[in-house]
Parts: sequence; structure tokens; C-alpha cells
Amino acid sequence: MPAEAGQPTPLVLVVGVSGSGKTTVAGLLAERLGWPHRDADEFHSPANRAKMAAGHPLTDADRAPWLAAIGAWMDQEAALHRPAVVACSALKRSYRDRLLHGRPGVRLLYLHGARELLRGRLEARHGHFFPAALLDSQFSDLQEPQPDEHPVVVEIDQPPRAVVAAALSLLGLTAPSAPSAPSALSAPSEEAPVSEQAPRSAGPTGEQWELRRGGQRAVVVELGGALRHYEADGVPLLDGFAADEPVTSGRGQLLVPWPNRVGGGRYRFDGADLQLPLSEPERHNAIHGLLRWVPWRLLARSGEAVRVGTTLHPQPGYPFLLEVSAEYRLTDDGLEVLVGAVNTGTTRAPYGVGQHPYLTVGTDLVDTALLTVPAGRRLTTDDEGLPAGEEPVEGTEYDFRTARPIGAGALDTAFTGLERDGTGRAVVRLAHPSGRRGTDLWLGEGTRYVQVYTGDTLGQPERRRRGVAVEAMSCPADAFRTGTALTVLEPGAGHVLRWGLRPWVTAGGAAIR
Repeated sequence: MPAEAGQPTPLVLVVGVSGSGKTTVAGLLAERLGWPHRDADEFHSPANRAKMAAGHPLTDADRAPWLAAIGAWMDQEAALHRPAVVACSALKRSYRDRLLHGRPGVRLLYLHGARELLRGRLEARHGHFFPAALLDSQFSDLQEPQPDEHPVVVEIDQPPRAVVAAALSLLGLTAPSAPSAPSALSAPSEEAPVSEQAPRSAGPTGEQWELRRGGQRAVVVELGGALRHYEADGVPLLDGFAADEPVTSGRGQLLVPWPNRVGGGRYRFDGADLQLPLSEPERHNAIHGLLRWVPWRLLARSGEAVRVGTTLHPQPGYPFLLEVSAEYRLTDDGLEVLVGAVNTGTTRAPYGVGQHPYLTVGTDLVDTALLTVPAGRRLTTDDEGLPAGEEPVEGTEYDFRTARPIGAGALDTAFTGLERDGTGRAVVRLAHPSGRRGTDLWLGEGTRYVQVYTGDTLGQPERRRRGVAVEAMSCPADAFRTGTALTVLEPGAGHVLRWGLRPWVTAGGAAIR
């Protein structure tokens, strides 16, 4: 695929210590993209190979002609306007500087892994000229990529194809033959310092991953992969929680493998009667899925994007196996979220998904905030919060198709019949009473319902009606029992849910105030 006219030829430099899988990842990455690729080992002289095979580490003088040869090949590909991938350890900053300097199209992909994992891989590798005994020398030389190198960092404790999928997504590269699965939203442009990319805390919600872009800042947490915080120009747009606070009331949580409720926790699927734990005992329901209170692992990160994931193992009430991931990315337009799941088991699996952020426009209560919900119908519910029917919103207190104050009325309402724009998005808007600023929550691929909740029944009275939960959902409550909009994942099949937040001000406003 030739580079676009006037644009630097894109090149991907895959770096990491020996055993990190550079050769495998670079090969798979090039295969997915249809680009040529080379491994830096091919550029070593016979003398360098013999020296390493004898257990002697190379010196900087040994590596100088090797780096020059790699750089010459990169320049050759760029001159031909031919995108390419090259794998190279490039452990020292000075080595990477030689390969990055003067080549604006090069993106740096760093494969990160624990020393114990890498040693085990090297000891299991046979017939390679780099022995495991030299691993310590590699770590001694290693200078991890710094912010001004704009690295995309991918954890290697996952299968190679998952590493490649994460790399493609965070690099903002589109594979011509890529399957319909979690993919890139846009390429990062300005990285945050590594100290801001790294985990911040091991408090009630575990590790904290901070994203920055321009005046935007977001924080994602290890517990449940939840979205803890989002702000623009210093103004919070979510009624979230602090790093030293536990999650309450579902704030920012991911709802997998069902959103909302399953009545009695009982459902029948493919001839089997199944019973879920009653996580809402006061209403005798199972609520908000099974992954809110489990740790999610870091899969990949850059300064303005993070990808986390977890495995949903078979268990009582849900005997199915899923791999689930969530990617958060800051763009010039706001925060974009992609939640993906793949059925890695051998049987069909019922599936639904949602997410539970609370929006705020800075008012003490939400009563005076202006709400717009582009939906023509709403679900009625019984005393247990389960759907009892569906009715048009026209002429009712639930008609928010035109912006109006929320008022004192309590909302805990699922809407459907969403009106979408030319991009396929439906946009729920919460605006300041002045109408001059606010936040749009857009509902994209995989979203068929939206739940709006004003927090009147929260367990913490001081948090009631401070924010409005606007929940993107693939299906309504009780879908496991009713089958309404339920996704059934065949073995190997996947599902994607996309939504995002877009802060705005009226024309003439310089920033959010």
C-alpha cells in the first residue's frame, strides 16, 4: 500500500528485549497490513552473530554498522513510498534516536514484558543465536521509551494475534482484511509522560491509567475496567469518584455480559435452565453483569489511549467463556470508547453489554439541566424494574426529543427507537441551564437502547440527583429471559459496542467554563 501523496511514508519500528516476540509480532503486523517487513537480526554481520552465539554481548561499536544498515533499509522503503515494518531490539535511547531521527513517518511500538516471562520464552527457544544467558545484559542496556518518542506500549502476556490487534488499534492503522472486531479510532498525536501513563495507585479500584490530550484528561481503573474521571479544560464532565474512593452506584462501570437486570436471575438458554447470583437481592434480580468487581489487565497504552481486558470464565449461571476488552481514546472530538467481546468457548453464549457513566454540567442538582434524548419510545417497568411494555414518548413526561429541563421528575427509564444522524450515531445531550455548554453522549455501533437515570434511589443520599446516568446498552433489562435484542455469540464470534463523550460550547466560546 503506497503512502498518501504529501504524507510521510508510515513505518513501524517494533522494539523490545529478546524474547518479547518482536519477530513474530512484526511478521503478523506486516501480514495484516500487507506491508513488507524485515527483522533486524538479518542486518547483523557474521562476526556479530558469532559473538552473541558465544555468549558475549555486543558493544556500541559492534552495533553502529548494524543500526546504519537498518536505517538505510528504512530510507529505501520511504523513498519508494512503501510502508514497512521492522523489528529491532533498539534497547538504548541512542539506538532509537538513530532510527527515528529524520524519519517523521516512523511509529514506535514497544513490546513490554516481565523479566521472568521473557527468560522462560528464551529458555524454551532452540536454534537461535541469542542465548537466554544474555537476557540480563539486555535489561542492563534497556532504556525504556520516553514520552517524546511517542511510544505505543503493548503488554506481551497475551497471544501474538492479540498483541497485533492491540498494536493496530493504538497505532491507528487499518488492516485491509481485518475482521469485524475492536479496531482503531484514530492515531495518537501527543503522548503524556510515562509517569502519567503508568499505574497511579493501588487503592480501592487498583491501578489507575491516566490519558491526556490537549485540555482533556481521563482516568481508567483496574477494577472492572471502569471510567473513573473525564474532564475538559479542567472542568469535570462526569460525576465520577476519586482514586481513594470505592466505586458506588455503578459509576463508569462496564456491564458485561448483560446490562440492567435479569428477573430472579433465572433464564433458559439452549435447553438449559440457569440461575445467576442475585446481586440485587432487595428486588430478587441479578444486575449489571459479572465483571464489575474483577480486575482487568492492561493490554496496551499510549499517552492518550488505553486498552484493558479480562476473561469471563464459565461459572454457575453463566457457563460460557468470553474474552472481553475495552479501549478508551481521547481525540480532538472528545472521548471514544469501544467495548468488544469474543466467544472463545465451544458453545453458543447469550450476550449483552452496557456502560454506566454519570454526566454532570456542574449544577448542584440535575433539575435545571437541559436534557435531550432522541428516542421515540420508552420501556415501561414493573415494581422490580423489569420491562412490562413499550410506549411512544409523544405527549408524555418522557418526551425529551427537544431539549428541556429535567425538572423534579425521577427518571430511571430505558429509551429505544433512537433517531440517528448521518454517521449512524444517536446523541443524548446534557446542557447547562444557560444552554451555552454541555456534553453530548453519542451512541454508535452495537447500541440499541439507552437508559437515563437521575439517581433518586442511590444508596448515598448526598449523591442523589447530582448527575445523570446515561447508559449505552445493546439490549434492555431482562433480555436473557425475554430474548429482546439479545445477542447470541456463536463460538469464535464477536460483538462491538461503541459510544463516546463530546464536550461542547456555543459559537464564540473559547473553552469550557
